[in-house]
Amino acid sequence: MPLSDIWFILIAVLFIGFIFLEGFDFGVGMSTKFLAKDDMEKRVIINTIGPVWDANEVWLITAGGAMFAAFPHWYATVFSGFYLPFVILLLALIVRGVAFEFRGKSDSETWVKTWDWAIFFGSIVPPFLFGVFFTSLIKGLPVDGEMNMYATFTDFVNIYTVIGGITFVLLSYLHGLLFISLKTVGSLRERANTAALKIYAMTGLFVVLFMVFTYIDTHAFTERGAILVPLYGVAILLYGLLFFFLKKKREGLSFTMTGLILIIVMASFFIALFPNVMISTLDPAFNMSIAEAASGEYSLKIMTIVAFTMVPIVLVYTIWSYYVFRKRLTGDKEHLEY
Repeated sequence: MPLSDIWFILIAVLFIGFIFLEGFDFGVGMSTKFLAKDDMEKRVIINTIGPVWDANEVWLITAGGAMFAAFPHWYATVFSGFYLPFVILLLALIVRGVAFEFRGKSDSETWVKTWDWAIFFGSIVPPFLFGVFFTSLIKGLPVDGEMNMYATFTDFVNIYTVIGGITFVLLSYLHGLLFISLKTVGSLRERANTAALKIYAMTGLFVVLFMVFTYIDTHAFTERGAILVPLYGVAILLYGLLFFFLKKKREGLSFTMTGLILIIVMASFFIALFPNVMISTLDPAFNMSIAEAASGEYSLKIMTIVAFTMVPIVLVYTIWSYYVFRKRLTGDKEHLEY
């Protein structure tokens, strides 16, 4: 297998890991507005991700860095064409991170409410923009023969991309609620399970809509139907199992189901793109292939050696950190950081 293909797969894995891990972070942030009844419960909810949220974001930074190093042409086209959405995305992530640290620095009601809104919007905007971004990629964008993108507002925002954005938001929220149910006790845990059941049907509807519009608005099924049809079939089966586990309050298995569904949805984007990194709506001849977008062979070789040395270490550390912070939060003020 060419090194360029290996790096395409590695970047896919990094984005999948980011969406799986940061997905429940986003959901937890959204739940501070809908689930918590008072400030203490908000603090408990935020502290469920307190030890891990910043490490989870490293997956996005690593994915972006890998794109820059392994596929400079892809990086240049995407980051210039999506400049404004990416600026909004980064601002939302920055404001959310600052809010986690600053909301507890004062007892002023206005101060706390301001940062609470920052956490909420900083949690709902990124998954929506990621959904819009990835659906735009497989739908196709106006990329010319010089690898320049001339996208307008409607190329980014249309029925399909909005459905993709909402699907990511709802899946992240559901994923986050189930993470809260795993990390809390008492009434908060019960309400998280109840809230997950309440949004189950709506989330499932948008997952199905996303699949239908992927069939209607893209060439994904034409090009990769042999893989995507059974893959989406598995996702629907998992979503059916999720309802059973939710009713039985099997929180670990429920969380696993939402995580696997997010993984399948993310993987489907890269499967639909392959063997391209950009699909042009101007002319199929302008599609940017993996080979065309990749760095030189020597650069990829050095990067591969470094990656396969360091990635296992990072994975072991990530697993270890989640193991260390595996216990449920009881709401004891002395043990709440945020």
